[in-house]
Amino acid sequence: MSAGTQKAAQAALAAEHAAVYGYGVVGGRVAAGRRAEATAAYHAHRARRDALVRTVRGLGGEPVAAQPAYALPFAVPDPAAALRLAAVLEDRVAGVYSDLVRAAEGPLRREAADALREAAIRAVRWRGSGVPFPGLAERAADGTGTKAGAAANAGSGAKNGPM
Repeated sequence: MSAGTQKAAQAALAAEHAAVYGYGVVGGRVAAGRRAEATAAYHAHRARRDALVRTVRGLGGEPVAAQPAYALPFAVPDPAAALRLAAVLEDRVAGVYSDLVRAAEGPLRREAADALREAAIRAVRWRGSGVPFPGLAERAADGTGTKAGAAANAGSGAKNGPM
């Protein structure tokens, strides 16, 4: 596979690291009625992260490590903010999986498409509405003042960068 595929897989891995971290925050702030959903999303992202570690190694790369901490895109003081954060996390993950779908072939492309679909569905559940083309940078701002294209940076801006 190409260097572009490896780069896209690394970006997806970085985004999954950030999502796992972010869901730790979501789980601590979300209302009790949605906590099971947050826990399921957390476990789904951990599983995707672990699979991507194996994928990157299989592509001949050294998997990007998780950062010790990530800057949140906004304060998360209450359950409403936790819901918004969960939706943003899923939008960002969808964005990097969209890139991986474009870069990959065969089974990896199918896995990336499945991950993109799952992230889009979770985003709809958290937000209560969807977007026409999940994962595409061309769509409107995600409600936090950042473009969806910033999704490719999810996880790459540890401590000091955007999550």
